Amino acid sequence: MGDKGTFLYEIWVARGSLLSGAALTMQLSLAVIAIGSFIGCFGGLGLVYGPAPLRLAIRSVVEVLRGVPVLVLILFCYYGLALFSIDVTAPAAGVIALSGFCAAHMSETFRGAVASIPVGQTEAAKAIGMRFWQRLTYVILPQAARRMLPPWVNTGVEIVKGTTLLSIIGVVELLLSTQQAIARNYLIIQFYLAAALIYIIINFSVSQLGAWLERRFAYFRY
Repeated sequence: MGDKGTFLYEIWVARGSLLSGAALTMQLSLAVIAIGSFIGCFGGLGLVYGPAPLRLAIRSVVEVLRGVPVLVLILFCYYGLALFSIDVTAPAAGVIALSGFCAAHMSETFRGAVASIPVGQTEAAKAIGMRFWQRLTYVILPQAARRMLPPWVNTGVEIVKGTTLLSIIGVVELLLSTQQAIARNYLIIQFYLAAALIYIIINFSVSQLGAWLERRFAYFRY
């Protein structure tokens, strides 16, 4: 472990809080990506197939959420919701804010992927008697899934990095747990480099998941 005051010693002492912070970062990221992808799927479909009033409503919400800085969304969810008598914990406020941001980007990702499928694919499905949901399930979405994977991975990586902003409202994720460790030992560069390495590992895992899914959908070529 090394002598007291050395990096090896201090990181061993702080291992529990750092691992706890990293675990919370991953949990928050997975929750936000899952919620954002689920909402974004319906948002994207609404932008493509919904009636004009629905498309206008979704477009307005998407543009607002994409145009407002993530930190402002986080602070609004944590402090602003209290104005409406809605009490939320710091982690819950973070998940709500980041999920909204993620859903807005995922809506555009789904919209672009679905809209990019050639009209001939839909016409061919109609010609063999497929209904709308059958065309969507068996023809459009399988092809769109492969096209949306790269931007989906990019958004996932941005969400992981966005969790660092939750330290502002007291969520003890990886960044805040690192800062707390630095406050005890003053090994600033070493601990920030260690945190950066953990973030790289997490984001690399997200990228590898995206690569695996892309290979999984690779056979949907035309």
